[in-house]
Amino acid sequence: MSVTAWIAVAIFVAAYVLIATEKIHRVTAALGGAVLMLLVGATNGEHAFFSATAGIDWNVLFLLLGMMLIVAVLKRTGAFEYLAIWAVKRARGRPFPVMVILVTVTAVASAMLDNVTTVLLIAPVTFLVCQRLAVPAAPYLIAEAMASNIGGTATLVGDPPNIIIGSRAGLSYNDFLNHLAPLIAVLVVVFIGLCRVLFRSAFHADPERATAVAHLRERDAIRDPRLLVLSLAVLTLVTAAFVLHPIVHLEPAVVAIAGGLALLAFSRLDAGEVVQDVEWPTLAFFAGLFVMVGALVHTGTIGALSRTVAAAVAGEPQVAVMGMLWGSAALSAIVDNIPYVATMSPIVADLTAADGGAGGPHVLWWALALGADLGGNATAVGASANVVILGLAERAGQRISFWQFTRYGLVAAAVTVSVSALYLWLRYIALA
Repeated sequence: MSVTAWIAVAIFVAAYVLIATEKIHRVTAALGGAVLMLLVGATNGEHAFFSATAGIDWNVLFLLLGMMLIVAVLKRTGAFEYLAIWAVKRARGRPFPVMVILVTVTAVASAMLDNVTTVLLIAPVTFLVCQRLAVPAAPYLIAEAMASNIGGTATLVGDPPNIIIGSRAGLSYNDFLNHLAPLIAVLVVVFIGLCRVLFRSAFHADPERATAVAHLRERDAIRDPRLLVLSLAVLTLVTAAFVLHPIVHLEPAVVAIAGGLALLAFSRLDAGEVVQDVEWPTLAFFAGLFVMVGALVHTGTIGALSRTVAAAVAGEPQVAVMGMLWGSAALSAIVDNIPYVATMSPIVADLTAADGGAGGPHVLWWALALGADLGGNATAVGASANVVILGLAERAGQRISFWQFTRYGLVAAAVTVSVSALYLWLRYIALA
């Protein structure tokens, strides 16, 4: 690698350490690292702002912005309070059943929408549920972020890397459902069991609060029926466009920002007040992170690492599959999985062609998808949903630290990737 590439690695590692140790705010660390990458020539304005593989992913940012606008309008209707009361009443005020409901809803919704959209919708409900039950919100939010990454793995539109893989490998929405959805259903059950162990200290019920909630009426929470109908109509159209992406060919970002702006325009709300609810620090953090990771792509660092791994496993189908799965999981815990998958896709295509489809023509693609999507659970910055949850928690005054998330995430990622390894081995190698 060149001197510039090594400098870029040093800058990225330093910024990551600052984010992990929280010596300075993560937004400052990410934007500072991005500026240094530009100053040392590891990237430039053209690549940082306009490259599809080595710069800011505007699709992700505008998807986030559009959904944040929809959530900002929707929360003024009382819908989140309605759902919070409904969930608590169905669980009879018991904390663990509440988590089971929220985790299950998050996983299923993430498969139909995408993981970031889902956590934006479920987080406000979670804050209200935890407030009603007088329990800490952090365990529930962390569990939901992880559930969104697990559930989003099941479909083509559930996680952005899947869209890249689908396009590169020619895989359809049904291909993802047939090959990954059965595994994800098992992983959701496994993860719920993990939650019972990982967050056991948070499941202390308050009988008085549970009794009080049981007497609440969900309908009383709705403050603006007209706006609720309008918001749900827009959200339904946006969701339909997400699901029908292979047919309508509209980018999720275009759908989300169009829906957000349309809802804002027809809501009759003060636009200035609504946009104050947008998580601007989270968007800034993503921009900085994209520039830093893009610099590693631009200097060839990620490509060189990927080719080294690919060369080591070439000609050994079983080793290639497991190496792809675990290597992708490890790297996706550190760098954003979108540029990683974009960089790795050509290499996987070459490996698949060289191996002649050993273990099935698409097994390496499934290994890449599972590693990249599930590995993101390992750290607080490993997946977009994780970063969004941290931003929402901080805004609500219930800050989640890097290590508070990561100490649970490492366990969840290790368990789910291990189960995935067994699934891949059984379905595509042992029983092929």
